[in-house]
Amino acid sequence: MQTVTAVAHRGDPYRVRENTLDSLRSALDRGADAVEVDVRLTRDGVPVLLHDATLKRLWAHDRPLASLSADEVHGLTDGGVPTLARALEATDGSRVMLDLPGTRDRRGAQRVVDAVRACGAEDRVYYCADAEAMLAVRAADPSAEIALTWTTLAPPRPALLAAVRPRWLNYRFGLVDHALVARVHRDGCLLSVWTPDTRRSMRRLLGLGVDSITTNRVDVLHALRLRQQD
Repeated sequence: MQTVTAVAHRGDPYRVRENTLDSLRSALDRGADAVEVDVRLTRDGVPVLLHDATLKRLWAHDRPLASLSADEVHGLTDGGVPTLARALEATDGSRVMLDLPGTRDRRGAQRVVDAVRACGAEDRVYYCADAEAMLAVRAADPSAEIALTWTTLAPPRPALLAAVRPRWLNYRFGLVDHALVARVHRDGCLLSVWTPDTRRSMRRLLGLGVDSITTNRVDVLHALRLRQQD
């Protein structure tokens, strides 16, 4: 029986604030094979870990990230928002999925790709986001491993798949059934899903034969996966 990759969504957010170094370490300690993080750019082009466009929700500063330098972000959050470089250092040896919610052009993608290369992490990093962002990543790095996020049951057009060349198709878990699993595999891709957090949903997906599950409760997924292997 195949082993499903357990991916920790933004680290271990039920226990530790999301997209922080402590959250990533906690997820890896609890059985994650990989951690998924969100990467955006500061005003001076430094890739940092933050899902939202502003610091308001997590850090109580209603300031757009794009208006702040990396030093200003460090000061406002007391170092709580790590740079991508620090996150890659903290997860040394582990797989990291980079979600790029704010990337829409080649320049932004190139900044992230360059940071990954500078850390020597190309072999353990892969990228996920919508088609526009993944086309930018593919242009910045022809060898990048890509998980194309897809949000409808209508399949990606063949021309788009040829341009992005994803290894994975990344679907919201509620869309996944036997037919979709079969189609994705038939088209030569692996299937990753996000973000089931109940045991019932995880068990259903394990039974369907998905290849990777991204969840906020990676310890629960890890335990279910171990039972499946017994």
